[in-house]
Formats: sequence, C-alpha cells, structure tokens
Amino acid sequence: MKLLKLKGLLLLTLGVMLFTSCSEYNKILKSNDKELIYEEAMRLYENESYSRALQLFDRIAVHVKGTDKEAPLNYYYAQCYYLQYDYTLANYYFMKYAKQFPFSTQAEECYFLAALCKYKESSVYSLDPTPTNDAITQLQGFINYYPNSDKVEECNKYIDELRAKLEEKDYKIAMMYLRMEEYKAAVVCFNNILKDFPDTQHKEEILYNVVRAKYEYAKNSVSDKKAERYKEVIDAYYKFISLYPDSEYGRSVESYFKVAKQFV
Repeated sequence: MKLLKLKGLLLLTLGVMLFTSCSEYNKILKSNDKELIYEEAMRLYENESYSRALQLFDRIAVHVKGTDKEAPLNYYYAQCYYLQYDYTLANYYFMKYAKQFPFSTQAEECYFLAALCKYKESSVYSLDPTPTNDAITQLQGFINYYPNSDKVEECNKYIDELRAKLEEKDYKIAMMYLRMEEYKAAVVCFNNILKDFPDTQHKEEILYNVVRAKYEYAKNSVSDKKAERYKEVIDAYYKFISLYPDSEYGRSVESYFKVAKQFV
C-alpha cells in the first residue's frame, strides 16, 4: 500500500515538474527578451531537446542577423535537424551555412556534414540512382573545395562505396535484360558498365555475357541479318579471349565462336 502511494506521489511530482517546465518554456517562447530566448535555446540544445530548441531559434533568427550570434545560431539550427536524422533539411542548412559563412572555422565541417547527409540519404533508396549520384557529386565537391582536409580520405571511401552500389545496380539490370531475352538491351547495358566503371571487378563476366548476348541475338535474327550479327559475335569473342585466354568461360565462348564462323 505504501509503495503504491509512493509511486502515485512520484507521478504527481513528475507531472507538476513537467507542467511547470512547459509553462516556463511557453513563457520564454512568447518573451521579447532575445538574450533569454537564445540562452534557453542553447540550454535545450545541450540537453538534446532539439525540437524545442528549433522553435526558439526560429523565434529569434531574424533578430540576430548581422550580430555575432548569427553564425552560431545557423550552425546549431542545422545540427538540430541532423541530430534528429532529418538529413534533407540538415543538408540544406549545412550547405547554407557553408556558403553564407565561408571564412568561418566551421564552414569546412558544415560542407562535409552536408555531403554526409546526402550519403546517408542515398542508403535509403535502391531503385532511383539520383540520390546516389547527388551524394557522389557533393562528396566530390567537398574534396575539390577542401583538397587538404583530413576528411578527404573518408569522402573517397564513401564515393567508392556509392559507385560500387551504382555499378551493382546496373549489372543487375543488364542481367535482367539477359534473362528476359532482351539481348540488344543487355549488350548496351553491359557496355555502359564497362564505360562508366572501367575498373569493374565484373569485367570478365561482363565481356563473356556480351559474347553470349550477341550470339543469342544473332541466332534469333532474320536470315539476312545473321552474317552481320555473327560478325559482332566473333569481334566480341576475340576481345574476350585476348584479355582472358584461360577463363572458365573459355569453352562457352569457343562454342559461340565456332557457330558464328559458319555464317561469316
């Protein structure tokens, strides 16, 4: 019984404290004391109450323009969104800070965090390559602007990761076309991968699949197109075999080559 009374008293005390805290916050929010609002916003930020801090920063943003508080307010404003995982708005406000205060000691950090927000956003998407491309562009932009930054290595790591993600997506699309027997589209996709990602680890498989797709395309062509298309199979075969003479795909491409020679 005493324990229940103690719990009830504790809940009542917490309720009173919460009500008092809310009343005090609303009083400060409506106050005209800009210094008080700024100090409370910073206190809330330090206590990780980012949503409330944002409301107070909004309340005085127009009043700190041109003062020594303008840059810090904009920095913490962006951080509030970042620490609440709102990477879209955090990216916007970090970039805004970097452009508005380019000589600030925090400009480099804000540019990097803006790019990092794009990187974090890109991990959410799988089909649309736009966020990934945007992240690569902004990370590369940071490297170009701060080539001597200690964050360059980290940015390059993220770019490599994002490019590998794009490459894997393109490879899966090309293979999908191959399975769907859309051989011409498959060849175009495979060749685009070789052009866009010249250091791809899939190069051997891609060149083999180019030979395979061209062979199937030629085999299923009308009679008057076969010679021309089998000639492309032979060209693809020679390119493959010159690079990978001992490939595990050697027997398969050799069989395509032997058939193709009969039509050329």
